[in-house]
Amino acid sequence: MGCARLVYNRALAARTEAWYEKSERVGYEKTSTMLTSWKKQEDLQFLNHVSSVPLQQGLRHLQTAFSNFFAGRAKYPNFKKKRNGGNAEFTKAAFKWKDRKVFLAKCSQPLAIRWSRQLPLCAEPSTITVKLSPNGRWTVSILVDVEIETLPKSLNLVGVDLGISSLVALSTGEKIANPKGFKVKKAKLRKAQKTLSRKHQRSNNRHKARVKVAKVHAQISDARNDFLHKLTTRLVRENQLIAVEDLSVKNMVKNRKLALSISDASWSELVRQLEYKCDWYGRTFVKIDRWFPSSKRCGHCGHIVDKLPLNIREWDCPKCGTHHDRDINASKNILAAGLAVSVCGANVRPDSLKVKGQLRKTPGGKKQKPNP
Repeated sequence: MGCARLVYNRALAARTEAWYEKSERVGYEKTSTMLTSWKKQEDLQFLNHVSSVPLQQGLRHLQTAFSNFFAGRAKYPNFKKKRNGGNAEFTKAAFKWKDRKVFLAKCSQPLAIRWSRQLPLCAEPSTITVKLSPNGRWTVSILVDVEIETLPKSLNLVGVDLGISSLVALSTGEKIANPKGFKVKKAKLRKAQKTLSRKHQRSNNRHKARVKVAKVHAQISDARNDFLHKLTTRLVRENQLIAVEDLSVKNMVKNRKLALSISDASWSELVRQLEYKCDWYGRTFVKIDRWFPSSKRCGHCGHIVDKLPLNIREWDCPKCGTHHDRDINASKNILAAGLAVSVCGANVRPDSLKVKGQLRKTPGGKKQKPNP
């Protein structure tokens, strides 16, 4: 893992230096040639004692990182640090799979794996990744091809409104509370970070304190992911169609008052899990337009109120007098809009947003210039 990190960082430094000094782009082929020359250097002879496959895979990952950067999907690649752990990826040529035991290249003993789940009997791994997390936990990820059976069809349809106090509100009238994993561990994390700040730089005690902080972060992350997986799996199993709002979380977290709560709720991860699980199990997943006024529209008569601040959780329609719970009403409107998109491909964007040549008014009340 240290050799893979060294090769990755050297290749990144070489590519950066070539661009700033010579305005040249160095690709994967050139870095692979550099790796061969590095192995011949006297101070880097230890690179020959490990398998070449993880080193080459590190260069391929660097090439992918640069491709994402030039395409605008990610920031410029960073150097890898030892304290952040690391990983080593082995393809078929660099490991042996025998009797459910993993033998890595240039390693005489099999990996001592405590299995978290059983692999299918006929499964043949194509890639094995050994990873070390910042909290000191080792994991082995094995990639296999399996056939996922689609679930039997269901008559249930559901609209999902994402929130903070209630993580999701369903069109069935059910509300699922937000576990707020960060808030539960906030005091413990604060204490661990306080202890870390008092330790001397580069000392062994600082390393131990840093691992304790990383363990608390891992507990928060594990609890959050466990809850989201159980929730999304339940929704996919019970419903044939799931409709959600296409929220711009990246822009919403710019609100300093709500950024922590929105990040802790992990809306993007919840939607991502719903999307790929619906694809796996033969369900229909629909994203409606983010500008659709789901909260301000009366689900009974269709009237849209001008303003509806976040502190108002219940309201009465001024036209028909129907009493609404803000979140439940929004989820019902999301389901109706999702059915319109799924069945007939209708555009649920408000007409006031499609006016050309004039200032348009968004559901939030702000005026914007029309797109050219």
